[in-house]
Amino acid sequence: MRTTITVDPDVEQLLRAAMEATGQSLKATLNEAVRRGLSGIAVQASEPRFEVNPRPMGLRAGIDPARLGDLADDLEVEAFLDVSRSLKG
Repeated sequence: MRTTITVDPDVEQLLRAAMEATGQSLKATLNEAVRRGLSGIAVQASEPRFEVNPRPMGLRAGIDPARLGDLADDLEVEAFLDVSRSLKG
C-alpha cells in the first residue's frame, strides 16, 4: 500500500537513527517499527472473548421483556402522581 504519512520530529529522528544503525531503507525501517509496535496489540486481540450465558428470566406469561422499560416508566409516573396528590391534599 502506498500512502503519505506525517511523522513527528522526534519520530523522524528515531527513524533516521534506526536507518543508520541497520543500514535499511526508510520503508524497511518503518515497516519493522510498526510491526514491533503493533505485535502486542495483536496478542491482546486473541484473548478469549467475553461470553454471556443467558438464563431464562422466569417472567409470567404476558410480560414482554422488550417492554420492561415501558413498565418502569409507567411505575415512575404513578409514583410521581401519588406524591403530587399527597402534596395537594
